[in-house]
Amino acid sequence: MKNALFAFAASAALLAACNDGNDAAEDKMEAAAEQSAVAAGNAEAALGLTEAQLLDAELLGPDNVELGDVASVVRGANGEVEQLLIEIEDSNPDRFVRVPITDLSPVRRGDDTDLSTAMTAEQLSALPDAPIE
Repeated sequence: MKNALFAFAASAALLAACNDGNDAAEDKMEAAAEQSAVAAGNAEAALGLTEAQLLDAELLGPDNVELGDVASVVRGANGEVEQLLIEIEDSNPDRFVRVPITDLSPVRRGDDTDLSTAMTAEQLSALPDAPIE
């Protein structure tokens, strides 16, 4: 009986933790992005950076303020990186938008490489929501 109650309590806790479908979708997307970066290895993906470096980058606005984080790369039919899926900074619930790679430039900050855009926070927020894949 105690085992059944423990199993039920554990299941309820697990369901509560996974209650939000968006969290599960985000976790799945992050895992797929990391897996893709590992598979790509040290090959240049875009902007002179590897896929892992892109995923590690923050998106900076014209005033060097962080606008968001790279969540995943979006490849076109030819396999080249065309866009980045960006999680907008401090959005609640989390919002994701796609930013064309052509609008970005790599910027070194110490040991980190981030990405710079001419877009403001308002312009980034005005982009349509991107589906989490």
